[in-house]
Amino acid sequence: MAEADRLQKQIEFILEIDKLKEVYRRSFVTGSKKAENDAEHSWHLALMSILLLEYARTKQGEPDLLRVLKMVLVHDLVEIDAGDTYCYDEEAAGDKRLREEKAAERLFNLLPPDQAAEFRSLWDEFEQRRTPEALYAAALDRLQPVLLNYHTQGRSWKMHGITAEQVLERNSLIKEGAPELWAYVREIIRKAVEKGYLSGGRDR
Repeated sequence: MAEADRLQKQIEFILEIDKLKEVYRRSFVTGSKKAENDAEHSWHLALMSILLLEYARTKQGEPDLLRVLKMVLVHDLVEIDAGDTYCYDEEAAGDKRLREEKAAERLFNLLPPDQAAEFRSLWDEFEQRRTPEALYAAALDRLQPVLLNYHTQGRSWKMHGITAEQVLERNSLIKEGAPELWAYVREIIRKAVEKGYLSGGRDR
């Protein structure tokens, strides 16, 4: 591929992923009535990856931070086409994988072949959650909305009638990538029930 063609493809991809700023999630920005968008979520995860690395503990070993950073910045790009699927919406989750696979095929192939392959590999790795990097990235991806929900007085949880049991079930994989953070999340959920942010559910 000619250098000019390679750069043009990279610029086209950069402009295409700008659309991530318009994909809105169900979490709300703390201290605001504004819904968080996917670009903000990815930025937040990238900083969390650096700050909380000392808590990354997986049976597979220690994660490589650079790979984690790449993964958290890439994993939600598919939502430009597929949209954000609310994690507690079982009906919408039915075709989530199909929608996201199709989106990954289109979006990543806007890049030069070597970078397309790398980005697709990072996305697949995150989805499969088998490596230390993927387990840590997935733990942070679960932790972040719990923090936002708790510190907005359970606004999104209340809007959708979410229970403590659902939150525990959804986020239990945190213990695979960061056990200490899972203990922290369980305490947040306990406090959320006490404060009326979540309806009660059994602990685990």
